[in-house]
Amino acid sequence: MNIDFKKKEVMDDNTKLIESLLERVVEYGKASLELAKLKALDKTSGIVSTVIPHAVVFVLIASFMLFFNLGLAFWLGLLLGQIYFGFILVAGFYGLTAIVVHFFMHKWFKKLVCDYFIKQMLN
Repeated sequence: MNIDFKKKEVMDDNTKLIESLLERVVEYGKASLELAKLKALDKTSGIVSTVIPHAVVFVLIASFMLFFNLGLAFWLGLLLGQIYFGFILVAGFYGLTAIVVHFFMHKWFKKLVCDYFIKQMLN
């Protein structure tokens, strides 16, 4: 009977030890999940905080370019005698620029954008 009592004590101690270990594992898992959430939030807020000012500048530059190109097209049209000639010239310039960028600068531009996003993710 004395041996059975010692076995029971050892088993109870082992059970308590396992329960304690499981509780710590659960706490570690919760802490790890919370840390991952905080890291993701930090990265997301960092990226958003750099993208928003760039987006504002992009919208301002796009507005400037729109009105500048309209003015240029009207001015060239007046010089050439027909308003639509100015629009054709401006459109032709942008079409030629798009072809050059697509065929000669596409890889460079893609690398530049990818490097920027990787840099932002790793900071």
